[in-house]
Amino acid sequence: MPRDNMASLIQRVARQARITFRSPGGPAFGENLHRLQQLLDEVRAEDLHLAPRGPSAAAAAAGGGFPWAGVVPPVSYMHICETESFSMGVFLLRSGACIPLHDHPGMNGMLKVLYGTLRIACMDTLPPAAAAPPPAAAAGPCHRALFRSRQHYTPASPPCLLSPHTDNLHQIDAVDGPAAFLDILAPPYDPQHGRDCHYYRLLEGPPAGAEPPGLPREVWLMETPQAADFWCGGEPYPGPRVCL
Repeated sequence: MPRDNMASLIQRVARQARITFRSPGGPAFGENLHRLQQLLDEVRAEDLHLAPRGPSAAAAAAGGGFPWAGVVPPVSYMHICETESFSMGVFLLRSGACIPLHDHPGMNGMLKVLYGTLRIACMDTLPPAAAAPPPAAAAGPCHRALFRSRQHYTPASPPCLLSPHTDNLHQIDAVDGPAAFLDILAPPYDPQHGRDCHYYRLLEGPPAGAEPPGLPREVWLMETPQAADFWCGGEPYPGPRVCL
């Protein structure tokens, strides 16, 4: 059963996010960010009236059809609230779905897994170097990056954080079933203000029969269009109302 304080919890998260990201360069930013992280860590799926859903439920939520048949999107988004300084919502990933490697220009972010298991690969952009990119990079713009981590996150995990300079690029995969996470981005994406989403492909693969290279390590990324098999649909948010 949902907890008695479910409405106040998500409302408190939103209010703390507004306080935190209203002045991201202020002296209290670190303390405010820590408080927001603590609140976000308390949120559970039942607080937002969410439960893991199978393929039939996913199809019904999208208005019919069958998953992966071009009708039901691999990823859906539930909008909760948005201001000039931050946005908050829930991403739902079908079993086996992937949000491709992408960036968050000049943005902070926090995500908290609500159900399921996510594998999240995080990277930093690096300054241009004189070294030549791999031959495969000729197909598109190429960038150096630091591949920092690849970890599994569950509802028991603390929030995953990103900043303008650390872990700003990530790829998110649903592992062994559907998954959902609460997402905060600050400020929101806005192409008119230089905050458009760019997608990338990792230009490497481990040698056959060898162990994957260790992390962290420098890698090359190639900027690509949004993948044809990835798109994000919209669904109504069923949880407690948030007022700001």
